[in-house]
Amino acid sequence: MPDAASEIARLRAALAASEARAEAAESELVQARAVVATSEAMIKHLRLEIAKLRREQYDHSSERRARLIDQVELQLEELEAAATEDELAAETAALPMRGNWPSSCIGCG
Repeated sequence: MPDAASEIARLRAALAASEARAEAAESELVQARAVVATSEAMIKHLRLEIAKLRREQYDHSSERRARLIDQVELQLEELEAAATEDELAAETAALPMRGNWPSSCIGCG
């Protein structure tokens, strides 16, 4: 029976460690989602700013406005790329961890 008791204790410890990793991953996911939400808000803002500048550009042609539009569009592209990367990171963090089962649990999950 001592083997069974030690196996139970070992499995409980493995479960506790696995739960701690899951909590850490959940925390990272929440943080990544917050970054994505902030990025999405900034993207919407930049799109509105570009539309506004384009309207003004047709009202008053100006080389400065054209440069400003280009600059804001570049910012938008960079933010969209970063948002995509953050989204992928959040999805990766949300994936269930594999290969962390105790050897006695092969086939359990």
